[in-house]
Amino acid sequence: MSDATLHNTTQDPDDFAVQIADQVASFLVAVTEVAKGDEPDSAVPFLLLEVSQLLLAGGRLGAHEDIVPDERYEPDMGPEPDVDELRERLATMLDPVDVYSEVFDPYEPRKAPVPARISDDLADVIADLRHGMAHYRAGRTTEALWWWQFSYFSNWGSTASATLRALQSLVAHVRLNQPLEELDGLDTDQDLSEDALAEEAGRVMASEIGGPLGLRTVR
Repeated sequence: MSDATLHNTTQDPDDFAVQIADQVASFLVAVTEVAKGDEPDSAVPFLLLEVSQLLLAGGRLGAHEDIVPDERYEPDMGPEPDVDELRERLATMLDPVDVYSEVFDPYEPRKAPVPARISDDLADVIADLRHGMAHYRAGRTTEALWWWQFSYFSNWGSTASATLRALQSLVAHVRLNQPLEELDGLDTDQDLSEDALAEEAGRVMASEIGGPLGLRTVR
């Protein structure tokens, strides 16, 4: 199935597969456009909207009965498209609010928060979704749905959920006029203690984007 037939008018718009594919395709296009950096002032709220809409598709996949692929083994898709350029563009655009802290599994007791990056998360989600979209465009609809459902549970669902929380927090700070304090050196390469992460969680250096996002730094 080519790009030209992805939204073919002969397809039933009420079909579950068509609706999921449309939401996935919309997210892929939207995030790719945001990463170009043409409108950095609206990047964070726009990403908040897109991730929210994607998670609606994820919720539908999660609530759906288990999807069983037609073939026992997944057809060879060839080399995976590179997402490094998109990742780097997002990291540049979102700096210095790219890094945030997240608890990987809320049901694991006494689990320490870990630093993560919005740019890494979005690139990982894009990679998962593109893999399924390749199957969909090749006409393997059940295989695509199986992959999107499986990877929703195993990776992109939790990753997108964490990203949504970070983006929502940023927008909330702006709308509620709650300045973000400087995050002094928190990075994904650091091995910080639970106390240090707890103390610094939610703080980001906002001086460089104070104008575009309406954030003020605390002195």
